[in-house]
Amino acid sequence: MEEKKFVQLKKDEFNVREFIKKELGKGKMSSIRIEYTPIGEKIIITTNKPGYVIGRKGERITALTETLRKRFSLENPHIEMQEIEKPEFDSQYIADEIASSLERFGSMRFKVIAYRMLERIVKAGVLGVEIRISGKLPSERARTWRFAYGYLKKAGDTAKMVNRAESKAGTQKGIVGIKVAILSPDTKLHDQINVDEALSKIKENLGEEKKDEEENDEPEEAGDKKKSKTKKVKKTNKETITTTSEGGEDKSEVDKDKPQKKENKEKKK
Repeated sequence: MEEKKFVQLKKDEFNVREFIKKELGKGKMSSIRIEYTPIGEKIIITTNKPGYVIGRKGERITALTETLRKRFSLENPHIEMQEIEKPEFDSQYIADEIASSLERFGSMRFKVIAYRMLERIVKAGVLGVEIRISGKLPSERARTWRFAYGYLKKAGDTAKMVNRAESKAGTQKGIVGIKVAILSPDTKLHDQINVDEALSKIKENLGEEKKDEEENDEPEEAGDKKKSKTKKVKKTNKETITTTSEGGEDKSEVDKDKPQKKENKEKKK
């Protein structure tokens, strides 16, 4: 029995969301969150046009609360507004805007609409965005067109941080589906490294240590060069000594040969 109650509760929540979307219109709100409190039901509507949703002197919001109480048998519904600070980072708002512009200007200008919206999102400073438009564009054969920019996660835990939304546009050739995925710059990615003041100080310290090591290495290299020069001088002195000794040996050998020549001359006489 508890499972059936839970399923029925979720069905009622879905019907409430769809009813509010139809009443407010496409592109006027982003998401609807329902919270249950001891006082009653709390319905939070996120929109970029809170004045339009409230109406003049609160007429629209009071009529909406009465219809929700009667149609869906809610005890004490209370509607609150939550304004979107940056609508370019909200994927549902972007998808609804593309769908409404396709219905207004026609499906033949889908490229112009998509590129203008992409340029608007990129100027806002998002990390990544992807727009997919599928349907009979521009020919009668259905196909999918993709418009993307930047870095967008599609797998893993970080893919859950991507804001995704869908919308539909009814054109003369048929229904066109729009899918939008936006990665806002406020999201914290695990593989993203931000250079802070601490990291910059560490880099400066490492650079100073390298400079000190290079300065210490320079006098050692100069001392090694002087030692090599003195060794070369000693080698040259040794060579001169050996040459003189060899000369002396030769002279001694010549001196030994001289008396033998004198004896030979005396014998001839």
